[in-house]
Amino acid sequence: MTLAEKAAYLKGLMDGIKLDTEKDENRLLKAGVDLLQGMAGAIGDLEGHASAVSDELDEIEDNLDAIDEFLMDYDEDDEDDYDEFDDDEDFDYDLGDDDYEYDEDPVYEVTCPKCGEVHHFSEKDLMEGSKPCSKCGELLEFEFDEDDDEEMPF
Repeated sequence: MTLAEKAAYLKGLMDGIKLDTEKDENRLLKAGVDLLQGMAGAIGDLEGHASAVSDELDEIEDNLDAIDEFLMDYDEDDEDDYDEFDDDEDFDYDLGDDDYEYDEDPVYEVTCPKCGEVHHFSEKDLMEGSKPCSKCGELLEFEFDEDDDEEMPF
């Protein structure tokens, strides 16, 4: 039997014996039973909230375990890949922009002024001077100085 059920039982007993609540001792008894009912309801609410918090914490713990497992697997896999560099004193760790060569052509993002569609064009596409918008057909025109080989202002 739950606390709420026990408090309801006491209230039922009190109502069943038809106490005269005008007497001081009976008013005290009625107030005590009312207090027990209120406390039983509050405790029931707290138990519900505690259960919900416990469920959330279990879910968070499961997520953290999954993240921890992923990171541990990642660290173990990567450790083997970099062991060969531990004894190599001549290895150059500087990967500055000067040393890096780009394998891919740059891609330029162009937004159609009419419909707002975003397009991605290569430098070769832009050198043609214009392209139609694939959504609305608006002609997108590109202007640039041919003297400036390094930068294309779009």
